[in-house]
Amino acid sequence: MRSITLFRKFAAVLIAVCSAFPAFAQKSQTPKQEKLLNGMKVLIWNDPSAASVSVKVRIHSGSAFDPQGKEGLMAMLAENFFPNDGTKEFFKDDLGGSLSVTANYDFIQVNASSKTEEFLTMLEAVATAVSNPPIDKDSATKLRDKRLERLKALEKDPAYVADAAVAKRLFGTFPYGRPELGTADSVSKITFADLLEAKQRFLGADNATVSISGNIDSALAFRATRRYFGSWLKSDKIAPSTFRQPDDPDTKMATIVAEGGGESLMRFAFRGFARNDKDYAASAILTFILEDRLKQNLAANKEKATVRHCAHILPGIVVFGLPMQVGSDVPGNLPTLLLSKAITNDEFSSAKARITSAYNGIPVDEFWLNADTFKLTSAADDLKSRDAVTLSDVQRVAERLVKNPVVAITLTVPEKTAVSN
Repeated sequence: MRSITLFRKFAAVLIAVCSAFPAFAQKSQTPKQEKLLNGMKVLIWNDPSAASVSVKVRIHSGSAFDPQGKEGLMAMLAENFFPNDGTKEFFKDDLGGSLSVTANYDFIQVNASSKTEEFLTMLEAVATAVSNPPIDKDSATKLRDKRLERLKALEKDPAYVADAAVAKRLFGTFPYGRPELGTADSVSKITFADLLEAKQRFLGADNATVSISGNIDSALAFRATRRYFGSWLKSDKIAPSTFRQPDDPDTKMATIVAEGGGESLMRFAFRGFARNDKDYAASAILTFILEDRLKQNLAANKEKATVRHCAHILPGIVVFGLPMQVGSDVPGNLPTLLLSKAITNDEFSSAKARITSAYNGIPVDEFWLNADTFKLTSAADDLKSRDAVTLSDVQRVAERLVKNPVVAITLTVPEKTAVSN
């Protein structure tokens, strides 16, 4: 960390100034919004009750933009922000906070926090890492080797293999049919030059939003953000999220033999909604209803049954996951059967209560970051969207989804490696 001592002293002076400014009684759902000259959007919440300061940097491009045959590139680029294992310990031990980086199909996000008095040191460290990540041949090689080790373990996990297989069968070579983390083969092809090209193409200030939340004065936070992120360059051209739509999938049941141990599994999937679709909120409620119905239809291992709706910038995927049912037949059109049944008031009320509870646990800044990533009408509308959903909305969505082709796979584990329940 360059100039850590200097910035700690600078931080002590500026943080002391904060106490001279009045604080809001509580954290508002509406942030102070600014935009730097380089196009980077800044969202700031003053939360006097917070014991720390949180900073999130969202890059609005993810692994959907991985070149075909080099899947895992954007995830490796995200890992390159903080390539040294000791950095997390620095954030924890020296700054009294935490550090993590997530990468998915739609975005890359850095999540950092610190004690209030270490805010400026933390912000400077994050800004340096994200705006100018230290990409070189040695670090690229180390990251690639580390990723290959992780993939070797994942590719022995039946659940991971099954999820990847059903997504590929549904989407083919469309981005959501290719693994976010890549494969051992694709990652081995990623070079130092590929990381540099991805950096130049996607890591631009005008392709990012920064959120700051905590017991910190908004004016100070903006000045500090402008100081540390102001030199970050714009992208030459932001790549739009437009891809040729996937072909219709093969709906015949496919069988895969797992190489590792574990238990045999089944997966069903069909195309879901984009995150900005007007019916997304209703589909989220429907997902809970479908999961309850799936559990009711299983003869055993009901607790292992799941239904997930993974929404993205472009249409997502609804996945039914269940263990193989020994001694009973699972119909190949199971999702269609579950969707076709009329939704009851009890089902709707229970699912809506669960989705509301889940929604209440999401930090408010995530709604604002999502609004930018997924081009939503507004964060406020997204916050309220679940409340407005009616039973008839969910029923209509079920009738809409039941028309989608369903793909299915069974993943079998050789008898000598199978794990008995």
